[in-house]
Amino acid sequence: MGSGVPRGGRRLRYRGASAAAAVLATAGTLTLAACGGGNNQGGGATFTPRPTAPATESFTGTPPSPLSSAASSAIASARASASAAAASASARADEFEASVAARTEQANQKAHQRLAKVQGRGNAASDVSLSGIPRSQVGDLQAAHVNIHNSSDHTANFAVQIDFRDAQGKVVETRYVGAENVRAGQTVHPYAISHQPPEPRLTAVVAKAERY
Repeated sequence: MGSGVPRGGRRLRYRGASAAAAVLATAGTLTLAACGGGNNQGGGATFTPRPTAPATESFTGTPPSPLSSAASSAIASARASASAAAASASARADEFEASVAARTEQANQKAHQRLAKVQGRGNAASDVSLSGIPRSQVGDLQAAHVNIHNSSDHTANFAVQIDFRDAQGKVVETRYVGAENVRAGQTVHPYAISHQPPEPRLTAVVAKAERY
C-alpha cells in the first residue's frame, strides 16, 4: 500500500514548484537588473523621464521650423548690414566731395589774392592753355579745362585768371583757378566753370597766369 497520494499528484506538485521557481528566478533577475550594475552607489533604480511634446493649444498656426527661423534671421541681418554699409559709403563719399570742394575753393581764393599783385599777364601765361568740356558732362554749363604745365625744374604753385567774354569781346565774368604743388614737368587739368546762363555762348580766355 502506498501513502495514499497518487503519483500524478506528486508530478503536479513538482511541476507547480518548478513553475514557481522559474517565476521567482525571473523576478530575481529583474530585481538585480534594476538594482545592481554600473557605478550607481545608491543602489536604486535609474529612470529616464520621457520627453513631453510642447503644448500647442495656444498656437494659432503652424510653428516655424528652427531652420526657417534661422534663415529669416540671417536674411534680416544681412539686409541690415548692407543698408548700414551703403549709408556709410554714401556718407564717406559726401565727406570726400565736400573736402575736395573746400580745398578747390581755398586754392582758387589764394589764386585771386596772388594775381591781384601781378602786373601784365604774369610769368606763366605761356604754360597755360584751355580746352573745351562737352556741356553734357557739366550740366549744360559753360566750362573749360585749364591745362597748367610746370615747365620749371622745381615744384611750384600756379594762379590763373580766366575771363569769359561775349561775342563783342567784353568780359562778362572772371574766374580764378589755383593749382598747388605741381611737380616739375607735370601738367594738371583743373577746370573753370562760368556761372552765366548757357546762352549766349561765351569764350574762355587766359587773362593771367603766375607761377610761384
